[in-house]
Amino acid sequence: MHYVICGNGIAGSTAAQTIRDNDPDGEITIISDEKYPLYSRIRLIDYLGDDVSLDELILKDEAWYKDNNIECIMGDKAVGLDAEKKVVKTESGKEMTYDKLLLATGSSCFVPPIKGADKSGVYTLRTIENADEIKGHCGGAACDLVVIGGGVLGLEVGNALRRKGHEVTVVEAFSRLLPRQTDPRASLILKRQMGLMGFKFHINSMTEEILGDSLVEGVRLADGTEIPCRMVIISAGVRSELDLAQQAGLNTARGVIVDEYLNSSDPNIYCAGDSVEFNGIIYGIWPASEEQGRIAGLNMVGEETSYTGTTVANTLKVAGIDLAAIGDIDPEAMKEAMIHENPSEGLYRKIVLEENRIIGAVLIGNIKGWWKIKKAIDIKSDISFMREFISKMDEA
Repeated sequence: MHYVICGNGIAGSTAAQTIRDNDPDGEITIISDEKYPLYSRIRLIDYLGDDVSLDELILKDEAWYKDNNIECIMGDKAVGLDAEKKVVKTESGKEMTYDKLLLATGSSCFVPPIKGADKSGVYTLRTIENADEIKGHCGGAACDLVVIGGGVLGLEVGNALRRKGHEVTVVEAFSRLLPRQTDPRASLILKRQMGLMGFKFHINSMTEEILGDSLVEGVRLADGTEIPCRMVIISAGVRSELDLAQQAGLNTARGVIVDEYLNSSDPNIYCAGDSVEFNGIIYGIWPASEEQGRIAGLNMVGEETSYTGTTVANTLKVAGIDLAAIGDIDPEAMKEAMIHENPSEGLYRKIVLEENRIIGAVLIGNIKGWWKIKKAIDIKSDISFMREFISKMDEA
């Protein structure tokens, strides 16, 4: 049996490990467009801020692949897929047949159609190479920069560079920071705390143009405001990589549509990670990718195992501020919620309820007990008898 895996992120490598654990004799080939073995994409921010070395970023070195008898073709992107012939072709011209194929191709940074986005000094952050380019742009000297996008990655990139002496302005098109992890009240508290650190913000603002000739000189917003800068980081979200899936004629929407076994519309092709769309959801988080990789690997070797979804639970340090967002955070305030806030101390705790069950929470500043909340969501426990206890959790 020959298993081919396109993608060497956490989904692909977890699937490879699972396959090897359950099929000691099968042939496993991983194809990766990156020249590095598996590394922590989550810690790219730490690498950008010079808090970890390249060696510390690597999670599985080349010896791991050798010890597990896994062939890993690095720096050679899979560019062709013939599902009828069961053949994958790489950019360098290699062709390999498969019995079972896993698409774990992940996602790529979305760059909005902003005039001037092709100028030198405009970057996205997705890979080690991206981080090296950003670090090298100002030659180690501090400079003014604009981050387009006030999501998790944008704020984390901004903070890593702020700590290195750069002046950071964040431009967010939405009406609040971290639109997927905060409600309006939580966002205001976060914005206030980050403002005290030196961040500048333009919220609910569209970027019209990146100024300069060949090099970045500034950013113009739709309202005419111009922000001088020497570097721009675009952090406007990601899009699933669907080229191979579409070549193979698989069912796709925003991602590759899969069933509960992470099987695509082709019985021999599975999918895991950021390119998966399961029940209309693309999770795009590390825990979901890891779990999907494990379950896809089991199903590829014939161990029938179902995927039921992942509770979205982000525990973060945004610019050094602890934040947890779990499940349905109800940003429109349509559901019952218990809220405690202390803006002057940067504290906010909101627990969202529905039919005497916790369905979500947002915690800022003090995230103690977040895992208990997640467990209550996962097991759908009736908390009517615990309401008084839960109401006092924000005092812990």
